[in-house]
Amino acid sequence: MSILKKSCVVALLLFVVSVSYAGNPIEKLGRGVANVAFSPMELLMKPVDTANERGNVAGITYGVFRGVAYTIARIGVGVADICTFFMPLPGCTDTPYDVGWGYGPMAFRDSPWVVDAEHNWGDFFYDNDNMVDSDF
Repeated sequence: MSILKKSCVVALLLFVVSVSYAGNPIEKLGRGVANVAFSPMELLMKPVDTANERGNVAGITYGVFRGVAYTIARIGVGVADICTFFMPLPGCTDTPYDVGWGYGPMAFRDSPWVVDAEHNWGDFFYDNDNMVDSDF
């Protein structure tokens, strides 16, 4: 194979690989740090969510266990994001329906940043007055 053909193949591979990655490493690192730092929020959010969905008794029993499990899982995912922030991973694209490699969330695709707008009690994390409605 000539040097020209080899360089064309390498250039093509670099172009395809750079286009197929989603997100960026710094966002992945930030998401990992946020997951580890704010994982205890799951201990508050899951019992409330479970109580709203299934009733208060389920919230104080099943919801607490669910909060502990989600806290441990979020710490694990956060540590994995921190340790692998510099490289894309398979199946971690920014949108859940894409395939390929990327810097997107490994798990918790519905709320990869721990606290979403629904759980923003008292406008602590977001200013709800300045947020655009999703139905807008």
